[in-house]
Amino acid sequence: MKNNRRKFIKQTALATAAIPFSNVIAATKSAPKLKQYPINFFTKPLDKYDPDFLMDTVKMAGFDGLDPTVRPKGCVLPEAVEDDLPKIIEMAKQKGLTVEMMVSNITKADDPMAEKVLSTAAKHGIKHYRLGYYKYDMKLGVRSSIEKIKSEMEALAEINRHIGIQGGYQNHAGTWFGASMWDLAEVLNDIPKAWMSNQFDIRHAVCEGNKSWITSMHLLAEKIGSLAIKDFTWDIQGSQSKVKKLPLGEGIVDFDLYFKTLKTLGIVAPITIHAEYELLSAEEERLSPGQQQKILVSKLKKDVDFIRENLVKHQLN
Repeated sequence: MKNNRRKFIKQTALATAAIPFSNVIAATKSAPKLKQYPINFFTKPLDKYDPDFLMDTVKMAGFDGLDPTVRPKGCVLPEAVEDDLPKIIEMAKQKGLTVEMMVSNITKADDPMAEKVLSTAAKHGIKHYRLGYYKYDMKLGVRSSIEKIKSEMEALAEINRHIGIQGGYQNHAGTWFGASMWDLAEVLNDIPKAWMSNQFDIRHAVCEGNKSWITSMHLLAEKIGSLAIKDFTWDIQGSQSKVKKLPLGEGIVDFDLYFKTLKTLGIVAPITIHAEYELLSAEEERLSPGQQQKILVSKLKKDVDFIRENLVKHQLN
C-alpha cells in the first residue's frame, strides 16, 4: 500500500479496536447476497486513510461494497496492482464487502499498464471499471475528435472483451468528451455494452443538462453499465456560478424523477456513491481517528439510507 499512509496505521488500529462494531464486521467471512442495485463507495474521499479504517468506516455506514481507485495517487497504484489489489479485495471480503467495480485512469489500449491492471482486476472478480477522461482537441475539431476517441474506445473495448471486463465512461460536466452526452451515445452506439458502457452520473447530467438530463438518460439507457450518484446546487456570486457539492437529497437533483426513470427504462446497474461534499471540517481533521470515524460514518450512512429508501419507494430493491 502507499507508504505515506503507514504512519496512520497505529492510530487507526487503536481507534478501530475501540469501536465494538468493528469486531463484528472483522469476523464477517461471507459476502452479502448479490443485489440488483448494490451500493458501493467511491473510495477517493478516504484514500488517505489506512485500508482497515476505510473499510470499517464503509461497512459501518451500510455500504455493500467498494469502488476503489486504481490509479496514480489512488488506494492502489497501477504499478503495484498485482500485489495490492488482491490484498484490498481479500480485506474487503473479510469485512463482508464486495469489490466488483473500480476506478482507473485508463483511456488507451496501448497504455503500458492497461492490460496488467485490467487482467488483475478481472482475475480477482472485478466486473466493471471506470475509464479516465477524453478531451476534445479543438485544433482537430469536434467531429474529428469524436472519431479519434471512438477508435480509442473500440480498441480498449477489444482488450476488455479479451480479458472479460466491462469498461464504463462517466459523463463529466465541463468541456470533457461525454459532458453533452449525445457524443458519448454516438461513440457507444456500435460497441457492445458488455465491453464498454456509460457510467451515468446524475449530478453531472443535471449540471450540464438541467431538465434535459432525462432525454440523455433515455438516449443512453441501453448502454448504462453503472450509476454514479451525488447531489449539488449552484452557488451564485455576482455573475459567476459554481457547483456547491451537497449530501444526497439536499441539492437540486430530482431524485424522485431519477429513480422513477430507472424503473421506467428498466436500468439495472451497480451504484457508486461519490461523497464529494465536505466530510470533515478543518477542525475535525485534527480529531483522533476514532472521532473522525464517527463523523464519517454518520454522514455516509445518511447517503446510503437515502438511496435505500428511494429503491424501496420506487420498488427497485
